[in-house]
Amino acid sequence: QVQLVESGGGLVQAGGSLRLSCAASGRTFSTLHMGWFRQAPGKEREFVAAISVSWRGGRTYYAASVKGRFTISRDNAKNTVYLQMNNLKPEDTAVYYCAADSGYRVPATQSDYADWGQGTQVTVSS
Repeated sequence: QVQLVESGGGLVQAGGSLRLSCAASGRTFSTLHMGWFRQAPGKEREFVAAISVSWRGGRTYYAASVKGRFTISRDNAKNTVYLQMNNLKPEDTAVYYCAADSGYRVPATQSDYADWGQGTQVTVSS
């Protein structure tokens, strides 16, 4: 089992930036596909971004709503995945969750991720 701890959330004005971090332990980080999801009040949890293991090229994937504004990256030496969020909008307000999976294939849906963090709140004011 992988333990995931998110940090970096907070309150920011529209147009501002935040960087979320997710520290992983319990398994060799470089073997994990990593993803970010979010859940806004009254809405279902949705995909934000993902990054594959390095041996699969560290490919990145983004939801259309965040492409061009958010960047996912990983530092295998620090066992950490990041989500740089720029030009934030009020609709980005949500609890952001980090997820991990050690499967061979990059997870196609959130149900394919085996391990989840507790989440960090991001609030964007207008």
